[in-house]
Amino acid sequence: MTEETKQLIWGQFGAAIDTLENAIRACPDNLWSDQSRFHQVWYMASHTLFWLDYYLTEDTADFKPPEPFGLEELDPAGVIPARPYSKDELLTYLEYCRHKCRETIRTMTEQRAAKLRKFKKADLTHAELLLYNMRHVQHHAAQINLLLRQNIDSAPGWVFQSKIALN
Repeated sequence: MTEETKQLIWGQFGAAIDTLENAIRACPDNLWSDQSRFHQVWYMASHTLFWLDYYLTEDTADFKPPEPFGLEELDPAGVIPARPYSKDELLTYLEYCRHKCRETIRTMTEQRAAKLRKFKKADLTHAELLLYNMRHVQHHAAQINLLLRQNIDSAPGWVFQSKIALN
C-alpha cells in the first residue's frame, strides 16, 4: 500500500475518531447517562470504541479490551456494561484506539490489506474492514451529535481531516 494511500485513509479515519472525541467532550453531564433515554451517550461511545478496537485486532480469538472494559458487546443477549463509563475512561479508550488505528494503517502492506477477515455476517478484506470500521465510528459519532443538537441545540463542527499526522 502506498504511503499516499495510507495518508489519505488515516486522514479520514482519524477525522472520524476526532469527531467522536469532540462529541464525547461536548456532551453535558446531565445527558451523558440520562436513563430516561433509550440511547445513552456513554453507551453509544462505549459501543463504538469497543468495535473500533475489535475490528482493528488481527486475531480476535484472543481479543480483550483494556480495563475497565469487558466483552459484553460480544454477548448475543445484548448485555450492556454494569455501570456507565465516565468520559475520562472513554477518552482514554479513544486514545488507545486512535493509536492502534494509526499503527494499523501505518504498517499496512498490500498483502495484509488483501487478507480475508471472516465474520458471522460477512467476509471482508482487511482494507474493506478498515473502511467499514470508519463508517461505524462516523455513524455513532453522528448519532451523538444529533442527540446533542436535539437536547442542547449545539454540536461540534465538522472535522475535515485528522488532527494528528500518520507519521
